[in-house]
Amino acid sequence: MAEAQNIPVGSTTAGQIAVAAESTVATRMSAPPSFDVADFPVPHGREEEWRFTPLERLRGLHDGTAVATGDGLKVDVEAPAGVVVETVGRDDARLGRAGTPVDRVAAQAYSAFEKAGVITVPKETVLTEPIRVAVHGEGGVAYGHQVVELGAFAEAVVVIDHTGDAVLAANVDYILGDGAKLTVVSVQDWDDNAVHVGQHNALIGRDATFKSFVVTFGGDLVRLHPRVAYAGTGGEVELFGLYFTDAGQHQEHRLLVDHNTPHCKSNVAYKGALQGDGAHAVWIGDVLIEAKAEGTDTYEMNRNLVLTDGARVDSVPNLEIETGEIVGAGHASATGRFDDEQLFYLMARGIPADEARRLVVRGFFAELVQQIGVDDIEERLLVKIDEELEASV
Repeated sequence: MAEAQNIPVGSTTAGQIAVAAESTVATRMSAPPSFDVADFPVPHGREEEWRFTPLERLRGLHDGTAVATGDGLKVDVEAPAGVVVETVGRDDARLGRAGTPVDRVAAQAYSAFEKAGVITVPKETVLTEPIRVAVHGEGGVAYGHQVVELGAFAEAVVVIDHTGDAVLAANVDYILGDGAKLTVVSVQDWDDNAVHVGQHNALIGRDATFKSFVVTFGGDLVRLHPRVAYAGTGGEVELFGLYFTDAGQHQEHRLLVDHNTPHCKSNVAYKGALQGDGAHAVWIGDVLIEAKAEGTDTYEMNRNLVLTDGARVDSVPNLEIETGEIVGAGHASATGRFDDEQLFYLMARGIPADEARRLVVRGFFAELVQQIGVDDIEERLLVKIDEELEASV
């Protein structure tokens, strides 16, 4: 598989470095999905789906030694009128409908949670204000499960904000009825010592639209696994991501879009910036077009900006096509160092070096941030990017 690794600022390779990719879907090499943790062997780091992850930093989430403390997490939900917010037991039929765990940590999370949160937007309800879910870690170990379900032709924006310190394994399910429109913004702004491993499952109804923004800044280790499948024709999906990886951080995003239904669309665009010794970002983008998924239109892209020496990127786009009757399919990955020519251009026009650096990085992320559509979140992310850059000066 093609990778882009260890590209320092001082490299003789200028500009961006294009990354080719083989057409292999890593998930085909994994164990079959299961809700039973016993169906997954304890990973040792040599497995395809774990080879980039520093297992010793998972704090026992992968081998069953991480025991929930009972007070490790606080979850608050603010929802507009008409939205149903529930806390349910493990026997609720809505849990697990959107997808099945695909690795041991996700199965452990499903086996270990005691109560789950369910947010329901009734059919034909159009919300004008976001639903806000505040997830705050209070220093313990926690396992969680959250469901967001939209009825037919409902429209909503959901913001899930992760802060504080925790060792968390959680699954999140998004279930979209026919014609529904859901935008989700998941922000990982953890404290420096936090560990967060999560699987996000989205099931897209007929002619439904799903837009996801995954934004990762904080944490010692964050490993997220967004997955999409279609329950009817005409579904459209956009998966956007933004990450800023600092010294010593490990941030890993592993995506799968399973085109299992004809005449559906998907577009994936993730961008990351890295700085500092030991900063490590991993992006795995898997797109599978099944034999029955005629008329598929899909594209995935990953871009990485390496700001300092000592940072490493592993970027692996995978595309598997089982039918030739498609509209289009493609993928791209590029990783490069900070563009000194852009910096020189701005400085030559009287802009100080620090401000020029900030403008270049802001511009790199701007096209994604501006599509979020939640003003306070957009402004917060831009401020956070500035803070990250100031910390490195």
